Amino acid sequence: MDRHLFLIGMQGCGKSSLGKRAAKETGIPFADTDAVVAQSAGCTVTEFFERYGEDTFRRAETAALTALTYARPMIISTGGGTVLNPENRRIMRSWGTIVLIDRPLEEILGDIKLDRRPTLRDGGLAEVERVYHERIPLYRELADEVLRNDQGYHMAVYMLIRLIRERF
Repeated sequence: MDRHLFLIGMQGCGKSSLGKRAAKETGIPFADTDAVVAQSAGCTVTEFFERYGEDTFRRAETAALTALTYARPMIISTGGGTVLNPENRRIMRSWGTIVLIDRPLEEILGDIKLDRRPTLRDGGLAEVERVYHERIPLYRELADEVLRNDQGYHMAVYMLIRLIRERF
């Protein structure tokens, strides 16, 4: 693999879980921008938001994304809001292939754990729905590939691995 593979999509769409499993199966390194930010701050993403706020988190997210691009090519799971920053979109376009993990809103609503999602927690499921409709056009516009995650975890892992092997 000579370029990064960026996974984008709504919170709860499966970016991290699918990316980790595909990385394990293919031997390609994996990173999660949220985990990088949390690790560098020594706290969880939720705690980071509470202590420093969303603006500081977004700056840290861009710094993490930038740092990851200088590592050897890997699968990079991005936070749901990463695409909102034009600089992040430019970084991803310049350094890799962007794959949208597109999961139906109804499935996200059935699975999402709001206590782990600081940008969605206060608004509940209505906020999840609002954010989904706001972001999905941007995700689709940015994506080089779209992977539908509507047939279960194992099928989505299989399709992501197949995509990786075909494209890289």
